[in-house]
Amino acid sequence: MQAVTLYTTGHCPYCVNAKVLLTRKGVTFEEIDVGSSPQRLAEMLQRSNRRSVPQIFIGEQHVGGFDDLAALERGGDLEALLHA
Repeated sequence: MQAVTLYTTGHCPYCVNAKVLLTRKGVTFEEIDVGSSPQRLAEMLQRSNRRSVPQIFIGEQHVGGFDDLAALERGGDLEALLHA
């Protein structure tokens, strides 16, 4: 299974939704709280070119935010991406 990384903040409902979706699928992930670390925020901005959270990576592929993750799940493409 591909490594999954989520850039999050502590007060983001979309971050919670992304974690719930992945947890329900049995996916373990690395969560990086950008709200408490300016260096990690800069890392997220460099990797994704986006300021909003969550920013989700599966392997080295940038998935986007929660809406993008949920769309992959609805379309049946998330499982294949996780196991690529």
